[in-house]
Order: sequence, then structure tokens, then C-alpha cells
Amino acid sequence: MREPPILAVSDLSVSRSGRLLIAAVALEVMAGSVHLLVGPNGAGKSTLFAAVLGLTEFTGRVRFHWRGSGRIGYVPQSFAVDRTLPLTVGEFLALSRQRRPVCFGVGRALRERTNGLLDRVGLGGFFARPLSALSGGELQKVLLANAIDPLPELLLLDEPASGLDETAVKQFEEVVRELRRGGAAVLMVSHDLGQARRLADHVTLLDREVRRSGPPAHVLADDLAAALAFPGGYATS
Repeated sequence: MREPPILAVSDLSVSRSGRLLIAAVALEVMAGSVHLLVGPNGAGKSTLFAAVLGLTEFTGRVRFHWRGSGRIGYVPQSFAVDRTLPLTVGEFLALSRQRRPVCFGVGRALRERTNGLLDRVGLGGFFARPLSALSGGELQKVLLANAIDPLPELLLLDEPASGLDETAVKQFEEVVRELRRGGAAVLMVSHDLGQARRLADHVTLLDREVRRSGPPAHVLADDLAAALAFPGGYATS
């Protein structure tokens, strides 16, 4: 008997100010798989994430079939940092991991755990770095570190590799593979055709509605699909 998907979306539609943003979207994300969501800007990918996270009203159904913790990790497309906030990378990661205020310091065990987590995403030695001093790519890595510990059952990644150099992209992809091997379900937005072929078990092409869905070789089999998924050119790394 087939296991139910960790995430099942059916007939999902979102409207705002009388404008239909996405219509009748259906997809499934299985445990231990990477499901890539591709499509042009304005196709509704971030809107779909907002619906899954319960951050926007929708019609249709979003169902979760948890096998364990039921934890959702999320890396947004962008994250605004108050440049006047006197918070280090380590303190930021400790905010949700210790009860006492971080102004009283980070405990030794948590500091060691956090440093290991930063090493994992390619930010070794960044524990004491001011959060406000990070580049966009470095901040994305911190958000990824925050999302993957503890191990989520479902991880939503909204263009997480944007702003990363080639070395960082490889590190990021290895983290995703580790999560897959650990049984996590990953739903990720990407504008990198090579990445789609390297990482994805399943690809959904969204343009306000599902245009194609299936294995990467099927969904991205022709130039028309690739042009629609990655308008204006696409990366082939």
C-alpha cells in the first residue's frame, strides 16, 4: 500500500482584491523526496507557499500526513534585517533554541550545536558575526541553518540558492540531499534548470495553474516548457 504524501494540496485557489492568483492547484510531496516548483515570475509560487503555511486565505484543501514531529522548516525568498539590531548570528539561531534571553549569553551545549550547524551550511566561524553585517547570500545560509534544525518533516525553500556563489550552491545542494536521506519532504522553488535536473524527484510547472507535473525529464523535456519555467533565460549549472 502506498504511503500518503507528507503534503497533499488539492483544488487550491487564492484570490486577492478580486484577482485570481492561483487556480485549482494540486500537488503532492512525498517523504524522502525533493519536489521542485518552477514557473515565471508572478506565477503564484510564493502565494502557494503562503497558503501551505496558513499565511493567506484560500479555497481548496491542504492536508498534512505527519509521521513524526510535524515540524515545518521555511526559508523565504527574502528576509529584511534591521541593521540597527545588535544581534549576532549565534544569538539569532539561539532565539528559538533556548528559554533564557540571549542577552544573558548562549549556553555551551547550544553554542557547540550552533557552530556545527553553521559549519554544515558553509558558515564556519560566523557565530559571533553581527547579523546586520551579512551579505544576502550569507543571510540565506543562516536562514537555511535555522530551518533544518531540528530536522523538519517538511521543508519549504523559496529560491534559497539565489545570491549564492557556485561553491555555496554545491554546499546547499548537499544539505538538501542529506535532508532527503533523512526522510524529509522538500518543496523548493528554483530558477536553475541544472539544479532541477540534479536534485528533483518531481517537478511541477506552475503558471497560476499547474501546467505540467511529473519527473524532471518529462516536465522539462522541451524548449517550450523550459522557456515557460525559466523565462528570460535560465541557469544550466
